Formats: sequence, C-alpha cells, structure tokens
Amino acid sequence: MNNKVLVETSARHVHLSAEHIEILFGEGATLTHKKDLSQPGQFACEERVTLVGPKKSIANVIILGPARPATQVEVSFTDARTLGVSAPVRESGDVAGSAPCKIVGPCGEVEISEGVIVAKRHIHFTPEEAEAAGVADKEIVSVKIDSADRSTVFGDVVVRVSPKFAGAMHIDTDEANAACAFGLCYGEIIK
Repeated sequence: MNNKVLVETSARHVHLSAEHIEILFGEGATLTHKKDLSQPGQFACEERVTLVGPKKSIANVIILGPARPATQVEVSFTDARTLGVSAPVRESGDVAGSAPCKIVGPCGEVEISEGVIVAKRHIHFTPEEAEAAGVADKEIVSVKIDSADRSTVFGDVVVRVSPKFAGAMHIDTDEANAACAFGLCYGEIIK
C-alpha cells in the first residue's frame, strides 16, 4: 500500500461561469491561460477579480479555468472573516445555501446569492492511485504531515477518485500555515 500523497496549498480563488466571465471582463471575453495546475485541464488565469463582502474586500483574487457551469468562490476561514461572510465547509460544487458575495471585474460586477465556500480538505486520486493507497471514492481519512515545527494530523479528509484527476491532497492557506506545509510536502494517509 502506498499511503504517501503530495500535499498542495490551494489559496483563495474563483471559478467563473461563462456568463459571469463576460459580465466581469467584457462581451466575448474568455479566460487567459497563465499556467497549468496539477489537476489535468485546470489552469491559473491572468485575470483577477475583487471579492466584496459586507465587512471588507479582497483584491487581486486569481481565477482558475476553464469556465464552470456555476460560479464558485473558495476561501479560507480567515478570508471569510475578512469579507464578513459565513462560508460553510463544503466539497467543490456543493454551494446550495452557501455564502453570498459581490465579485468585481474591470468591466462589471456580479452579486452571487450563494457560492462562497471553504473547501473541504480532499485528496484527488486516479482509480489506480486510490487502489494503490487502499482507499475508495468518498472515503474519509486522516493525513499526517510531518514538519520541523508543527507536525499535524488532518482529519475529515475526503477522497475523490476520477480518471480525470492526478494524485494530490489540497488544503487551504490556513491549514498549510498551521502545519508548516510549505514547498514540496507529502502527507501520510491514516485510516
């Protein structure tokens, strides 16, 4: 059993629908590829937006492509407090009843009534990687990260399995800071 997994920090970001891309960046606008991400087909974009909450704003927030069917904003709990929103912990795509915010681009703005979440800790695996690690889709595991000063065990990590994925655990910036999970970092899956 291979119980090691690459751990990556997923900083605050926005996934936009095609409709919202045009509102924020102008008619006919598309996302401009800046660099590939570890998950196949996913990329960081040149475009940036400002998130506006009832309390404060966060400028220069990166957009991840490609366009999605629905707009989603992923923040840390620290970001949510800064904005003044009550973002629930959810898996990506599960935005029903989540927090609202305003998204401002250079050509317009969008008010979303829901869509702001704190992403649930998760591991992306291909079916082969999941089998090698002895885990299954939607299984909840723990992951131990050893670091010089702040070794940490993260519980409630959901395993997500798809042939479209590449093996990596995603944690947010609050979690990475808590574990000193900087640079090239690996975790150990504990069942």
